Amino acid sequence: MIELIEVEKTYTRPDGGTFQAVARTTLSIEDGEIYGIIGRSGAGKSTLVRLINLLERPTAGRVVIDGEDVTALDAAGLRRLRQRVGMIFQHFNLLSSKTVADNVAFPLKISGTRSRDEIRKRVLELLDRVGLREQADKYPNQLSGGQKQRVGIARALATDPKILLCDEATSALDPETTQSVLQLLAEINRELGLTIVLITHEMDVIRRICDKVAVLDRGQVVESGNAADVFLHPQHTTTRRFVQETEHVDENEQYADFAQVPGRIVRMTFRGESTYDPVLVQVARSTGMDFSILSGRIDRIKDTPYGQMILALSGGDQDAALRQIAEFGVIVEELRA
Repeated sequence: MIELIEVEKTYTRPDGGTFQAVARTTLSIEDGEIYGIIGRSGAGKSTLVRLINLLERPTAGRVVIDGEDVTALDAAGLRRLRQRVGMIFQHFNLLSSKTVADNVAFPLKISGTRSRDEIRKRVLELLDRVGLREQADKYPNQLSGGQKQRVGIARALATDPKILLCDEATSALDPETTQSVLQLLAEINRELGLTIVLITHEMDVIRRICDKVAVLDRGQVVESGNAADVFLHPQHTTTRRFVQETEHVDENEQYADFAQVPGRIVRMTFRGESTYDPVLVQVARSTGMDFSILSGRIDRIKDTPYGQMILALSGGDQDAALRQIAEFGVIVEELRA
């Protein structure tokens, strides 16, 4: 659905120098995916997402949407493109002087393709979808942050887009409201088949909703892949830092604590239904291995259950035990022999 082919974006500074916001980047986002782009402030993620609908034109490279090279479009072509690409923002960008219904109707009135009755019907359908029909005649300053974002989502869906761009859509919300907005986006993705590109600086948002993820650092994609793989086995320093912050773990402190623990130390990662199987107990019985759980968690990455544990092993046939555990599809990493 979306291809970024060696795109880059460089700005000229007032002093005549240049600043490269996005280094040469190639990404492919499949139809119907929820694709997360994560990075710190200033990493280039908002610039990258604005290249998709040409709110920012790339300095180099091509942007291809649904097979069409949109970097070659004229002004009329860009207007048609932006009807196919909805966008929601961190600070909602609602018109304070217009009612909720009028905010949602705004892109439909601009397009000029529907009658007043058709617009009214479409607006009510969208407000029903986001659970705000009863708020139709209120103004944005009468709504909570979560309600404002739901209005923004309804407005972004007004023209039946194929793509929904979410630029830090949950950053201004509290955790409970964030969860409800993410659940709404997941429902929209599932029911309408929209491709969603979600910009965030929170790894927990990626874990809750995304199929795939790209990690940005200083304008470069430093790691990308399936969300579960990146979350459970981060390779780049930036990604590991995001995961540690999400799990509230300082890896250096944790390993220092383990220095006092005798035995062989391993990390085990369970995915899918094996997360809930008594694999360790079965293997320990058959090999005589003992184990102590030093840390662990069980959760979900989107729809996939997973578990991770750090264990200290002692006694028995440990090599045979680890081989048997791996045969169950568990990934074993040795942290200390």
